[in-house]
Order: sequence, then C-alpha cells, then structure tokens
Amino acid sequence: MKKIKKIKIKLNGKIKLIPENSKILTLLNDLNIPIKKVAIELNQEILDKKKLNKIKIKNKDRIEIVHFIGGG
Repeated sequence: MKKIKKIKIKLNGKIKLIPENSKILTLLNDLNIPIKKVAIELNQEILDKKKLNKIKIKNKDRIEIVHFIGGG
C-alpha cells in the first residue's frame, strides 16, 4: 500500500499537515467551510474563487481563511 506523503502548511496561523497535491477547494471541503461565506488568501494574495479547484497547495504555503460576518 502506498503511503500518502504529507506537506506542512500554515492555516490561519496554525501548522497543519495535509496530503501532498491537495487543492484549495479540497481543503475547504475537508474543513466543511462554505466557500460563499469566506475569503481565501494564499501567501498574502486573495484567491479568485473560480480557480480554487486548480490551485495546488505547496509545502510551507500560508493560507488564511477569513469568514464574513453580517451585522450592523
């Protein structure tokens, strides 16, 4: 059985191990994060939500997920 290689990322300031070749969309789905209610930043660049399924996460990437909060 082939062992899945893990990479280390920083997600919202915390170290997290994820499978190598993961994509941003997969990570969000695994974390049960509703895409419509968040902004995603990869290495200090805000990502286009239409491209989340194409963007591969690399070792040592820094990802910030910011939730929108309604109110007044």
